[in-house]
Amino acid sequence: MKYRLRARTTAEFIGTTFLVAAVVGSGVMGEKLSGGNVALALLANTIATGAALVALIAAFADVSGAHFNPVVTLADAIERRLSLLDATAYIVVQVVGGIVGAVIAHAMFGLPVISLSSHPRHGWPLVFSEFVATFGLLSVIRGCSRLRRSMVPVAVGSYITAAYWFTASTSFANPAVTIARSLTNTFSGIRPADAPLFIAAQLLGGLAASVLLTRRIFAPTPTSPPA
Repeated sequence: MKYRLRARTTAEFIGTTFLVAAVVGSGVMGEKLSGGNVALALLANTIATGAALVALIAAFADVSGAHFNPVVTLADAIERRLSLLDATAYIVVQVVGGIVGAVIAHAMFGLPVISLSSHPRHGWPLVFSEFVATFGLLSVIRGCSRLRRSMVPVAVGSYITAAYWFTASTSFANPAVTIARSLTNTFSGIRPADAPLFIAAQLLGGLAASVLLTRRIFAPTPTSPPA
């Protein structure tokens, strides 16, 4: 069953809103309770984000595909699984939903509604990490969606949980989330000046995975004509 665009964009909006609320809110809570232990705060942030992803993808995958990420949406548009109009609508609501998620997290913890981040995340190692993180994310999504569709929620949540720790950037891997996190001066924030290079690396990583890797590995193998 294919849902109307309004239902699909609503799902994308709600999903991205709750994803960012989970990222920002768990960062605030983790920092409050960790007693200055950054590793413990990051662990709390990681677990909450991964768990939220599993739940949100499971809830909305059959409605909108549960992208919650402009890179995933662009990959679908490139592969002609999504029209340009639908992709544009998805991306708009993802970005807006992410910002609303940050605002909701701030409101829950009594913080200013919008507070530009002052947390520096710069340097080519971190930018390269975003390329790697997004390449891996798209590879996991494409592989599972074509070969083991029921595993997508757990696989994506597990991958992001791991990538928080094996990438130097803590794996944003999502332009909508990056924009939202530039608007929060909390544990999970990123300085607005550092966000554009993160987003560029994410787009390149997603494009590389979609165009190069998944078309070669997961493309259907042509069958030989009968003799």
